[in-house]
Amino acid sequence: MIYSTKNLRPDGLDNRFRERRFGLFAKIVSETLKKNQSCRILDLGGSEEYWSRYGKGLDWTRVSVCSVNRTVAPVKMPGFEAVVGDARRLDQFADNSFDIVHSNSVIEHVGKWNDMVAMAEEVRRLAPRYFVQTPYFWFPIEPHARFMCFHWLPESWRYRIIMRRRCGFWERQPDVGKAVRQVQSACMIDKRQMHFLFPDADISFERLMGFPKSMIAVR
Repeated sequence: MIYSTKNLRPDGLDNRFRERRFGLFAKIVSETLKKNQSCRILDLGGSEEYWSRYGKGLDWTRVSVCSVNRTVAPVKMPGFEAVVGDARRLDQFADNSFDIVHSNSVIEHVGKWNDMVAMAEEVRRLAPRYFVQTPYFWFPIEPHARFMCFHWLPESWRYRIIMRRRCGFWERQPDVGKAVRQVQSACMIDKRQMHFLFPDADISFERLMGFPKSMIAVR
């Protein structure tokens, strides 16, 4: 999963949530820099574009980011490195190789439950602190399909909908195989599951009009 900001308007709701969220993350970076000379960040599923847009206030003379994705593109930004890897198994990195692990709307895309457990174990292993955000299952609008209650429908209904029409960021799919893969590409979780994945974290909600919209796990 590679995070992109291309579809975010500067005044858009999604952008405002991400700016606010990054402000919370930046406080963790500041706390780390008060204790250490530098701050090494592992970003699972992020992009140079994301850090260029939201990380302008960071001290890049002391901060470095290593972004892990299944595919990478050449980067230009000083202090930013992109490497190929699988968030579920990052054997190339020793325990506590970083100061903070950052992940924004990724864990719901790594696969089924066992895949999420594997990613969470890597997050907890690779740094003393982490910041993991994911959409909340009980928010009524599915954030990828942009479709009311879509994720609460049976899978057999969801793939049929995707075969008939485009839904949000998801294109209309021409056959059953592609439609099912699209539907299964995002598996949202609830707070109890988030606590299981990150038992040593504080879990908080982002809210929209009072409704819990997404969860953030911070250690």
